[in-house]
Amino acid sequence: MDDDCVFCRIIAGQAPASVVREDALTLAFMDMRQFHPGHVLVVPKVHVADVRDLDDETGAAMMSALIDVTRATSAAFPSPGMSVWHSIGEAGGQEVFHLHFHVHPREESDRVMEIYPSQPETPGRDLLEQLAAAIRPHLEQGG
Repeated sequence: MDDDCVFCRIIAGQAPASVVREDALTLAFMDMRQFHPGHVLVVPKVHVADVRDLDDETGAAMMSALIDVTRATSAAFPSPGMSVWHSIGEAGGQEVFHLHFHVHPREESDRVMEIYPSQPETPGRDLLEQLAAAIRPHLEQGG
């Protein structure tokens, strides 16, 4: 536990949260900022900064929790769309440095996730192949 981490304090029962789901490895609770009703955060109970630091068992538990929470949120708050996302690092938009996934009901006109000022151009296949080739060796090395 990181005493400076609000999510660790929530997990330890030292800070309030409106809990949606809990198991041995994960906790899901309502986000304090409800742009649309039903915005839920899913966190691992172990303090890690981002998804790159997860062990396989906790990663599998997180995916199971995400699926469950996304299905339940969709049923409770029907909307034309959903976003499920995780930000890494300050430059990526991460504000709390304890891994968390957002499950967020969406409306067609909400512009919540508008991150590009305009649609980026589609690169050529050669560039896409070069980018994929840069990633593959790291997968072969186990990440």
